[in-house]
Amino acid sequence: MVTDAEWERIRGDLRFGQVFRGTVVKVPRPGAIGIFVDIGLGVGGFVDVLLLPEQAERWPAEGTVTDFEVWWADSRLQVRLKPSNPQYLRTDFADFTARVRPGWPSGIGQPVRDGGPVTSEELGPLLDRQKRREM
Repeated sequence: MVTDAEWERIRGDLRFGQVFRGTVVKVPRPGAIGIFVDIGLGVGGFVDVLLLPEQAERWPAEGTVTDFEVWWADSRLQVRLKPSNPQYLRTDFADFTARVRPGWPSGIGQPVRDGGPVTSEELGPLLDRQKRREM
């Protein structure tokens, strides 16, 4: 576990879109939460379910080594990532990004900032996906 000061230093060096080679270390509930990734920074990496394919069998399995991009990093002592490999990305990623994070392409290369709490617009698609799975 890193201290708050270490986290601020690590976070200060991160840039949106920065690529890290990572190893998937945990897939706790395939199709429901996301995946945990070791990117060698001393803090965890995480890919949210919202960025992964709807079909959990298309998610990278534990032990998979692949590239990930910095999606954001906030106060959670965790680097939020997106898969670089399109096979591990939701099929409608471009449309999704246009809806929930339209400035993403212009932010690539910029320092990360605290994005704040998750908005209802970000939670809506996740809740819809979960409802469809439960049916």
